[in-house]
Amino acid sequence: MAQKGVQLDRENFSCSICLDLLKDPVTIPCGHSYCMDCITGFWDEKNSYSCPQCRKAFTPRPALVKSTMLADLVEELKKTGLQAAPADLCYAGPEDVACDVCTGRKLKALKSCLVCLVSYCEMHLQRHYNVAQLKKHKLVEPSKKLQENICSSHDEVMKIFCRTDQQSICYLCLMDEHKGHDTVSAAAERTEKQKELEVSRQNIQGRIQDREKDVKVLQQEVKAINGSADKAVKHSEKTFAELIRLIKKRSSDVKQQVRSQQKTEVSRVKDLQEKLEQEIAELKRKDAELKTLSHTEDHHQFLHDYPSLSTLSESTSSIHIRPLRYFEDVTAAVSKARDILQDVLRETWTNISLTVTDNVDVSLSPVLQPEPKTRADFLRYSCDITLDPNTANKRLLLSEGNRKTTRLDQQQSYSSHPDRFIYWAQVLSAESLTGRCYLEVEWRGRGVSVAVAYKNINRAERSNESGYGQNDQSWSLSCSQNSFSFWFNKVETPLSGRWSSRIGVYLDHSAGVLSFYSVSETMTMTLLHRVQTTFTQPLYAGVNLIYIGDKAEFCKLK
Repeated sequence: MAQKGVQLDRENFSCSICLDLLKDPVTIPCGHSYCMDCITGFWDEKNSYSCPQCRKAFTPRPALVKSTMLADLVEELKKTGLQAAPADLCYAGPEDVACDVCTGRKLKALKSCLVCLVSYCEMHLQRHYNVAQLKKHKLVEPSKKLQENICSSHDEVMKIFCRTDQQSICYLCLMDEHKGHDTVSAAAERTEKQKELEVSRQNIQGRIQDREKDVKVLQQEVKAINGSADKAVKHSEKTFAELIRLIKKRSSDVKQQVRSQQKTEVSRVKDLQEKLEQEIAELKRKDAELKTLSHTEDHHQFLHDYPSLSTLSESTSSIHIRPLRYFEDVTAAVSKARDILQDVLRETWTNISLTVTDNVDVSLSPVLQPEPKTRADFLRYSCDITLDPNTANKRLLLSEGNRKTTRLDQQQSYSSHPDRFIYWAQVLSAESLTGRCYLEVEWRGRGVSVAVAYKNINRAERSNESGYGQNDQSWSLSCSQNSFSFWFNKVETPLSGRWSSRIGVYLDHSAGVLSFYSVSETMTMTLLHRVQTTFTQPLYAGVNLIYIGDKAEFCKLK
């Protein structure tokens, strides 16, 4: 009961405008009391003088005098523990719907009335619960869009829906620009749309169920992929460990055999060397004795000693030194084994990449991926390219970590290799191109071709058909000092576009898209030519240098 009394005291001594305890209380002629600042601000805003509670009007504006008694009572209540403001009041924040009736600091609206088009806090909403006529009004959750229910042309509530123009209108619009249109009440249209909404919801819920099933399938696919990948990694690690052990064992065997042969050969040579040194010493001794005999004046002594001194022991057989090759056969055999192993691993890895790409394709539909639009998008697919020395024509010099090639007049001392280009001054990349790839080539000179090709392109034939773009196994962009042209299967397509010394190549292998771009000094990209086809094998990047002094370098993009 005591608590209830305190609550009554709070209500009796609160300002109905700011809902806080009275500050500098004043009492107006009708007997209601307010904070002086609240009632002054209320009258200044309305430009009329009435009571906010009983609506009684005053003329002229009443003079306001502070009520000393009320002020003292409020102070006494504060001392007895009455708080300055009720704790359960919720003031409207920036994101809240504010009460349209509150003056000063507004409270959060509890409901909005679609008839009054006004939002009310809990206190100001009470009349809609107590007044019979207001009870019929439609109350909804607080809304900031109440004014959208007002016709902008006639300032009337829009209660009609025009099906012809598919918009809400007021009754005056019905007599004006919407005259003769198919119109119904907003409530009737809402009923029809509600039926459509339920159908849409059913469709959406059906699609949700289907997609949830798809998600479960994909989750199972992820689990299967992870399990398969873990198994493959474990098996490959074991296999490569065995391969490494085998290679180390073979390396140790080769080393032991070479060292054993080395020891045998060195021992043989040293034995022969020792015999030669003994023969040299014997010959020098004989030469000294003959020299001494040649100076003797005793003819009898000379003739007596000469036969024995002039007789020489049998000479060591002639020394035949082999050319300085020694263990080059071993080196060649090991190099050949390395090349064979590299080819096997490279081909196997290509097959692994293609198999993995096929197996993990869990896309919802075969939608063609859009080509990148900006340079930053292209660089997401950039790949590091190095040139394979085993494919380089002997007139090409590789440098810069096998990224750069230069055409020379003289041939380089490359060893023979089945992958080497014989006729054209061409070279292929060591890395295969699958999936989505982007690379750039900086070129200098009179004529350079930037290409992609299958690995089995003809390399040994001394004819034009082994050149990039002269067969159905390669696609080539020919770059000269002032123009570009595209070549495929001996057919040339002249191109127009911004000339530059940097060429960008974009490949989407699975989609069969190959694009060549001109890249300016400001890194602006201009499309020169796009190919849409079906690639049946992994591709390799390549360049063809036409003239002596031509240069091409695969750029580092990361």
